Amino acid sequence: MTRLLVLNFLLVIFFVSDAQVKNIITNEQIWLGYFNQTRFTERSGLWFDGHLRLTGGFAERMSQDIARLGYVYYLHDNVRLAAGYGFITNFSGDDAVPNLHEHRPWQQIQWFDKKPYFNMMQYLRLEQRFKEHLANGEVADDYQFNQRIRYSMTFTIPLRPGGVQPKTPFIFVSDELMINFGKEIINNYFDQNRFFVGFGYQFTKGLNAHLGYLNVFLERPSGTDFINSHAIRLFVFHNLDFRKEK
Repeated sequence: MTRLLVLNFLLVIFFVSDAQVKNIITNEQIWLGYFNQTRFTERSGLWFDGHLRLTGGFAERMSQDIARLGYVYYLHDNVRLAAGYGFITNFSGDDAVPNLHEHRPWQQIQWFDKKPYFNMMQYLRLEQRFKEHLANGEVADDYQFNQRIRYSMTFTIPLRPGGVQPKTPFIFVSDELMINFGKEIINNYFDQNRFFVGFGYQFTKGLNAHLGYLNVFLERPSGTDFINSHAIRLFVFHNLDFRKEK
């Protein structure tokens, strides 16, 4: 666990130090998210996650909302393939400036590993990002396009013996590194890193939630301007299983 966290940290340092940091803007946000994986058969299921993000002194205005839907193929219980589509709205915060939308197809592999003292989840995700942009103050007819690869790892550490099971409090630690690529990416191959630490509770076998601190360090397209966000994050994870019992 420690080695993986250190590796992600070193990758972030590498990409950030490769540019001359001229400006770092700091802000505060609130992130709310709901994740659902519903399994229908031994092989098939659905993915859904929805997000609301507030910004400006934590909650002065809407920053972004996300709705993501996908199909999940279970290679087995601990390895899953998924692909789907996401729709994103980026709020301008100015009545005179239109909100901008993004269409985002995505594909990923997700895998789980249960140890005596913690559970680990990782995923590798590829995204194709079709982003609206402004031209002369109006939404342009075309889209800006780039691709992004994301690697995430999370650790759920139970605070009582017996592993992660219903009615168990836990510590939740995660880190996610995102890298841009494509012909439109010139200066910001490093996109952002998200580090989270907090406390959670496993309510039932398929329902848990966690609350804590999230740091998002994001590079702007200029390659020399960065945003460092401090956020309170509340995520709810809800898994449903409709397979017939044998």
